Amino acid sequence: MPYYASTRDLWALPQGGLLQFYGSLPEVRDEALRELREADLAMVTSYCPDGSEAAQLVLEHVSGVRAFYDMDTPVTLDCLRSASPVAYLPAGGLGAFDLVLSYTGGRALRELQTRLGARVVAPLYGSVDPETHFPVSPVDSFRSALSYLGTFAEDRQQAVEELFVEPARRSPGERFLIGGAQYPETFPWMENIFFTGHLEPAQHPAFFCSGRATLNVTRRAMAEYGYCPSGRLFEAAACGVPLLSDGWEGMDAFFTPGTEILRVDTAEDVLGKLSLSDNELKRVAEAARERVLREHTNEQRVLDLERCLEGLPVRDTMAAKA
Repeated sequence: MPYYASTRDLWALPQGGLLQFYGSLPEVRDEALRELREADLAMVTSYCPDGSEAAQLVLEHVSGVRAFYDMDTPVTLDCLRSASPVAYLPAGGLGAFDLVLSYTGGRALRELQTRLGARVVAPLYGSVDPETHFPVSPVDSFRSALSYLGTFAEDRQQAVEELFVEPARRSPGERFLIGGAQYPETFPWMENIFFTGHLEPAQHPAFFCSGRATLNVTRRAMAEYGYCPSGRLFEAAACGVPLLSDGWEGMDAFFTPGTEILRVDTAEDVLGKLSLSDNELKRVAEAARERVLREHTNEQRVLDLERCLEGLPVRDTMAAKA
């Protein structure tokens, strides 16, 4: 997508890592084939512009583990239900892959099997790097009673208006802050709702830590399937910020409601949570940070991936090379 192509957020790669941009798959086909033939694991992701062709290369030329990682599973399944084309999926579905990973757990995993033929499925949820997301000093330009960080999406606008705009309308003396992109002029802006555009990840800690609390609003498809925590939740928690979130199935698998996260379903809920004392909000924030550092870091996700690989049948793993 043109927007994302022009707003890439690049972080330092691990030693030995290589990030290569290309205009089309034919440009890098020969080099990709050399890498694939030596790979212990090759992975194709959702929304890859050349996803179908890339999947074919992986399936035909990799003797190690061939994996597909759907980072947008509810969107994929929604498209299938409405018979919309899904350009990044192989024509034959996902049955040829040794492992199919999903950013979404719960019933979405079963549907990847029943609707796309995936044989071995496992969740690989979002995570946070605690070396880049941690408590920092507030920044005046980001100060707020409540912040919300997210790209505009029509399918969550109704919830944003209920959980963010309406509390702002009822609290004219407080400052509310939105960070994100693609917000239309028709958004119901008010004098006490401030806006900052796209923020690179290095600015996220200051954004979160400058607000008294931050709000999470889940996109419709993700909320319907559940078990799809936004990476923003982990980021904000790692920064030591109280979390307010709409409800979705599986939330308690990641944060304990009432103790580590505050569920809000109405504007009244939001105002009630914002009326809590600083000490009460601080206890929630500290509990969430402890949970994230224990269970939801990038290092933990690497261990999760390794466990997935270790559980594969021997004939589908690296041992198949021998």
